[in-house]
Amino acid sequence: MSDTARDFYETWPEAMAAMKQAAPDIGRGFGGMFQRLMQEGALSVREKELIALAVGMALRCEPCMYSHVQKALGAGATPEQIIEMAGVVVMMQGGPGYVYVPKLLAALETLGQVPA
Repeated sequence: MSDTARDFYETWPEAMAAMKQAAPDIGRGFGGMFQRLMQEGALSVREKELIALAVGMALRCEPCMYSHVQKALGAGATPEQIIEMAGVVVMMQGGPGYVYVPKLLAALETLGQVPA
């Protein structure tokens, strides 16, 4: 299990709450956009979370990746679908995506979702 993934899931809620208190306009602005765009539409929430996870992984944004792997699972994505999504990231991006697959697997493991 990755200490980085575990640390993220233990500290992220408090860090985001502190940010929203210190910078409420930023929190409200981003939060409103997030809430509106990530709801059911032509794409399901699961599909949107898999896309967000792929973008976070491709951009090498660990907080984005950790957050959206948790949200994707919550929206019904399976570990197998998440790993297949990671394969698409690697195919499109090569090495930079490839080296983030272990971080993605650590997030799944930390969340108790060891792939079959």
